[in-house]
Amino acid sequence: MAVHEGFRTTSGGLRDCFPLRLYTKAKRLGAWDPADVDFTQDRRDWQSLDEIQQETILSLTSLFVAGEEAVTLDLLPLVLAIARDRRVEEEMYLTTFLYEEAKHTELFARFLTEVAGSPGDLERFHVPSYRTIFYEELPAAMERLLTDPSRTALARASVTYNMIVEGVLAETGYHSYHESLAANGLMPGLCASLVHVKRDESRHIAYGVYLLSRLVAEDPATWETIEERMTELFPYALGVVTETFAKYASDEPPFGLKEETFADFAASQFHKRYDRIARARGKTLAEIDTIAEEDTAA
Repeated sequence: MAVHEGFRTTSGGLRDCFPLRLYTKAKRLGAWDPADVDFTQDRRDWQSLDEIQQETILSLTSLFVAGEEAVTLDLLPLVLAIARDRRVEEEMYLTTFLYEEAKHTELFARFLTEVAGSPGDLERFHVPSYRTIFYEELPAAMERLLTDPSRTALARASVTYNMIVEGVLAETGYHSYHESLAANGLMPGLCASLVHVKRDESRHIAYGVYLLSRLVAEDPATWETIEERMTELFPYALGVVTETFAKYASDEPPFGLKEETFADFAASQFHKRYDRIARARGKTLAEIDTIAEEDTAA
């Protein structure tokens, strides 16, 4: 039976570290409520769209809402793994993950119900690469942490969740989605909400880069696992983009959406985080904390 041998708060106090500073930011910046979003104009905008435009918004929104639901469902093993390692500052920040992913799920569910009229069968938009990541790889990698607490399992789970699901797919999708709708003066309620969502996700990704960097600093051999997992999953992340845009092969996508914009942004963000984590080899944990803070500030 697991027992506690002591507590951080009564044996020196909480450490001033990057995860705890993210926790402070989450309390200050993450206090928005999806229930407060005014979708009045969004409903009017929706009714003014033609069928192809509505299908495009439904397609993208279906990827977002299912993805947010998936991470809400699959996140707990990561929180448990960090808690079992007695990293209380990191666990404190991770409690905000679940809260925020749940809010994102609520937001898009509200949008589909109150703006789009509760359309059914949205899983028809989930292309094969999307299904590979969200239906298979994400739950498998996260569930493995329940029985395998190794550094390798933690690295694979974090790459899947923080680097691929959030760092490539979510960040790319939200950025392009927001830019396209805002440029066309559409969906002001959703656009305003996406600013909050993107800010939340940026903190999640920052923690993922920190966690993977910490693992590499503790054991440089972990980099091989991270590199292997990134190489394994990145083609599926790009596949979500190419397969989603394939249905527009003979037509120009509405709202100025362009496949190359999605793909280029995804590749740029991926390689930026890849390089940051690679820099952790040979660094001390104190240096990792400083690098994470500098990268976030930049």
